[in-house]
Amino acid sequence: MALSTFHSGALEKPLLGQRRTSILIAVMAGWLALIGVAQAQEENKWPRGHYPLPEEGNVIGDTYRITVEDREDTLLDIARRHNLGYREIVRANPDVSIWIPGEGTEVTIPGRFILPATERTGIVINIAELRLYYYPEVDDDETSRVETYPIGIGREGFDTPLGVTKTTMNIKNPAWYPPESVQREARARGEEAPSVVPPGPDNPLGDHAIILGFDGYLIHGTNQPDGIGMRASRGCIRMFPGDIESIFDRVPAGTQVRIVNQPIKIGWHEGQPLVQAFPPLEGEGHSMSTLVETVTRLNQRKAEGWSFDYEQLRGLLDDPSGRMVALNPKPEPEPDKTPDPDYQGIYAEIALRRP
Repeated sequence: MALSTFHSGALEKPLLGQRRTSILIAVMAGWLALIGVAQAQEENKWPRGHYPLPEEGNVIGDTYRITVEDREDTLLDIARRHNLGYREIVRANPDVSIWIPGEGTEVTIPGRFILPATERTGIVINIAELRLYYYPEVDDDETSRVETYPIGIGREGFDTPLGVTKTTMNIKNPAWYPPESVQREARARGEEAPSVVPPGPDNPLGDHAIILGFDGYLIHGTNQPDGIGMRASRGCIRMFPGDIESIFDRVPAGTQVRIVNQPIKIGWHEGQPLVQAFPPLEGEGHSMSTLVETVTRLNQRKAEGWSFDYEQLRGLLDDPSGRMVALNPKPEPEPDKTPDPDYQGIYAEIALRRP
């Protein structure tokens, strides 16, 4: 009886320890799951186009599909609701009608973006992509994030300037003073341009304007939102009215603004190289120097053991669609198909013996 009691106690102690360990593991798993759910809920509460900065890599957002439910919707209506501009939605849906997509039609929403290869501070504008990125300052207990918005830029002959500047002043309900070029064009049509356009629905600046350090250039709203995602301005950066309103009070004077032209963006996500190629603004194809530069940037990652398909990359640059594409690994060399000379000899001998 004493021996039985001894064995029972000896077994109960490790079993009790195992139970406690199992309970602790379950509690920790549940706690981590709750943290994950809380973080996901926090991100889901963010406005569309707001993303936490990735801890690794430089890719944000997701591409997804929706089904058109309202037959009155145009592709531009859908783009605006999903934080996209004209060219982005059209490139992603080349076979869908712009004006009458049709109820029940599936539409691709290209909501995945590669962050521009530059300092992540203030406002970054990539004119080749027709997109603005805003890196707001956050408190120590806040999640570092980036906001991205589609934009319109200067049309040909009125190029948006490149370089680094700062915001100088935010103006609500701005008046517009048509520049000399507008007045000259009006006179050529036999019209007289107004000296000033007051705030209101006819004002091309919309209801909000952020003045830049570049003389005569602004980030502003618009009374023609269909032009967002196109080259349609006289050099200024246009935003959807709701988008600029959302950042207007959060962009203080003195915020750095960096305007870049990056038609080729390289991304990395979980070790996978990604490429986005946009058509050059000049209207010509990408040059050989662009290919060489892109290959050089990709080769910087060769230390991680990744080799890529050069021909696939060249095809992306020859036909830049703006779509994000995962680069395939370098194809394995084809096996040597040189016929065995001994086999050839045997075959020839058999052929000669045929009647």
